[in-house]
Amino acid sequence: MIQTLADALAARGYETLTQVQVAVTKPELADADLLVSAQTGSGKTVGFGLAIGSSILNDNGKFGPAEKPLALVIAPTRELALQVKRELDWLYANTGATVVSCVGGMDMRDERRALARGAHIVVATPGRLRDHIMRNSMNMTALRAVVLDEADEMLDLGFREDLEFILGEAPEDRRTLMFSATVPKQIARLAQSYQNNAVRVTTVAETSQHSDIEYRAMVVSARDVENAIVNVLRYYEAPNALVFCNTRAMVNRLTTRFSNRGFSVVALSGELTQNERTHALQAMRDGRARICVATDVAARGIDLPNLELVIHGDLPTNSETLLHRSGRTGRAGRKGVSALIVPSSQRSKASRLLSGAKVTAEWGDAPTADEVFARDKDRILNDPAWLEPPEPRHTDTIEAIVSAYSAEQIAAAYMRLFAVRQSAPEDVSAAGPAGGKAGARGEKGGRSGAHPREEFGPSTWFSIAGGHDAGAEPRRILPMLCKAGNLTKEDLGAIRVRDDQSFVELRKTAVPGFLAALGAAMKIEGSAVSELAKAPDLGGSSDRGPAPRGKFGGKDKFGGKSDRPDRPYKGKSGARDGGYDKKPKFSVSDEKPPASKFVDDGWDNDWSKDTGGGTKPSKKKPKKDKDAGKPGRHKVKSHTPNLTERHEGAVEARGPGKPAKPGGKKPFVKGGKPKGAADPSKPLFKGKPRVPKGPNATPKRPRKP
Repeated sequence: MIQTLADALAARGYETLTQVQVAVTKPELADADLLVSAQTGSGKTVGFGLAIGSSILNDNGKFGPAEKPLALVIAPTRELALQVKRELDWLYANTGATVVSCVGGMDMRDERRALARGAHIVVATPGRLRDHIMRNSMNMTALRAVVLDEADEMLDLGFREDLEFILGEAPEDRRTLMFSATVPKQIARLAQSYQNNAVRVTTVAETSQHSDIEYRAMVVSARDVENAIVNVLRYYEAPNALVFCNTRAMVNRLTTRFSNRGFSVVALSGELTQNERTHALQAMRDGRARICVATDVAARGIDLPNLELVIHGDLPTNSETLLHRSGRTGRAGRKGVSALIVPSSQRSKASRLLSGAKVTAEWGDAPTADEVFARDKDRILNDPAWLEPPEPRHTDTIEAIVSAYSAEQIAAAYMRLFAVRQSAPEDVSAAGPAGGKAGARGEKGGRSGAHPREEFGPSTWFSIAGGHDAGAEPRRILPMLCKAGNLTKEDLGAIRVRDDQSFVELRKTAVPGFLAALGAAMKIEGSAVSELAKAPDLGGSSDRGPAPRGKFGGKDKFGGKSDRPDRPYKGKSGARDGGYDKKPKFSVSDEKPPASKFVDDGWDNDWSKDTGGGTKPSKKKPKKDKDAGKPGRHKVKSHTPNLTERHEGAVEARGPGKPAKPGGKKPFVKGGKPKGAADPSKPLFKGKPRVPKGPNATPKRPRKP
């Protein structure tokens, strides 16, 4: 190994190299192109930094004056590129290296000036680097080594064209090193096109899971996902934690909630500017923030110190994303926990993700509030601060406290102060046993993971005045009873609603408290409540679910009766006749309807022909044509207005008007339409009708004269 690089590793505290670092620094691979696949968190950044040293450093292990770039490192995201730059800065600190970054979101003019001054190593993202090449601000003629970090991720993000353009502009005699967690077919094809006799380096078996990461799958109900995340954070109390979400909206929601609960939290998503994202990661490194809520923009390559916990608030979309998210912890030999928050409806998806990632997870429930308190107790008792001697400046205060208060008072005050600094855990309901095959059905046909309901035990029935007629429903009765009777939902059994009253089953142990809460009035929101000596006769029906459906679905639209014996069909609610058991308004009957109230207007109102009792009249009688046989009258078709009749009516109302002009034109009434019909000797329309053009043209009506 080059001495300047070895000194930098020793100063950083490196005693031994990781497997991938040892593999890429073998002497026989000093000038070869490499295709390296290694698990995330295995030290690939330092590995390729060591691998390219022999190609770009002088014999004395140092650089000459900075001119054209000698090495190029391409990373998929801005955060990863800036992190690679920081790693190379300390690794090449003794060589006199000038490392320049070119990433999107930063001022391009500053980058151009830095490139113009000269650089030995350039770390860039594909899009920004291509811009510099096309603007001639990046000179690639002196490149000796090109490194593609997280090559599979760059192809997934759609950077294939950019990569092909960049590699096409680089010198042909360069070294090309591709580092990736996995080597899919598209990576292999890219290696064949742009590498020369590449050596494949695999450090671990692809079938083995990351031994430094403990995977936990916690099954919760859908409504308790956020509460479970809070409890997991409190249970582990990691120095740094990452919470992954699938959407920016979820990131903003969790960030706001954690901040309101007193957690030191930052957000990281694509909607933030590069400056905001940089400050968020720096706050995690400085210790000003302990929790980072992020989208998958932080799933690749981000290395945070003391990151011991990764929480998948939303399940990832695929197994590779699961591995990369989890790989933010357990890096370089450190231990970490990857916790999957699994809603009970997504157990099958979680099992598929774990199986595809080839990792084994420990299934269980999310930590409860009692478990968090028990963990706090262990942390307090095992804190090394108990064994440290007091500082001299605190001696007087300690003696004053010990002399003024008892040991119990001091301990109680300490616990109160401890509780103030910590966020209180949440109550999380159990979602069911996590063992067993995901998605399997239980013995009673229930969903896998659901606890069977425990035996209700002895109970007492109560009746409440008001039922369906008063708009009572179980979903309204339940919260009303819990609020007025000081009950919980576990104290309530069956709820049955009938027409005029409702019945409720209460656990016998909860009855005294219920009666005490109601008092002597025995009323809930104005409705009388009575205790029953025995269970009511409910006829074997239940109001928990929808009514049984008959041939036409229970209450059919044709007036059929419901199949429920306890609730006969009552017709449409709000019917005009006001009664439920009356006949429909337009029922079939043999009685003769009353005579029509309308005058005879040409319609036949002969009700004797109406055999069905309906209200529809018979067909209209044809009218006599009063103008039939008269000269000068033209019978117009049925769809054309009878202009003659309209003219005569207008003349009768307004007078004869002006005489007709010669030439066949008819007189007009002022403000009205033309009087008289058209001359039958003349054609109705002038000219020839226009013929539409084209095979599919719609025929057009001829224009009126």
